[in-house]
Amino acid sequence: MRPRDAVRRWIGRFASERSGVAAVEFALILPIMLLLYIGMMEGSTLIAMDRKVQSVSGAVGDLVSRSDGEIAQSTLEDYVRVAGGMMTPYPVAPLEQIVSQVYVDSNGTAKVDWSKRFVDQTLVSTGQHPVGATYTLPADVVSISKGLYVIVAESQYSYPPLYGIVFKDKVTLYRQNFFIPRFREKIALK
Repeated sequence: MRPRDAVRRWIGRFASERSGVAAVEFALILPIMLLLYIGMMEGSTLIAMDRKVQSVSGAVGDLVSRSDGEIAQSTLEDYVRVAGGMMTPYPVAPLEQIVSQVYVDSNGTAKVDWSKRFVDQTLVSTGQHPVGATYTLPADVVSISKGLYVIVAESQYSYPPLYGIVFKDKVTLYRQNFFIPRFREKIALK
């Protein structure tokens, strides 16, 4: 037998062998499958966190807007702490909340009446909107609230990726909700 025939026979036997094909295919596809799986986990967690941030902002704004003419600062702090519980099972630490009351005059100009900022559910003295400053509201909100007060609840959360494979940097989630006070009057912060 000639060496060329032996090589051909060996190549033919190698090409017809099927016992390790599944393992090789699995090894080639595994990294792609893992990347898709981790990406779906990261994406679904990010969506869940965004919904939680929206819920926190909506809950605080809704509770404040239900006040009858005044709200104590301690009550506002309680609302913020309770709403922070909605972040469970995720940490509350990167959560920032700003609650403001804005007056919209008959011309559609909105100015801040009062504003409080909370970081990690603790009242801080910096970062809130200055009293008397112009506040930009969406046109739809301005059109229905001329001559009225609007409670603006803002929530921001810096989401750290679970694994850092698909999303490398923190993602900032921000939500803003607008409420007209239930009794259509100014809510004094005491």
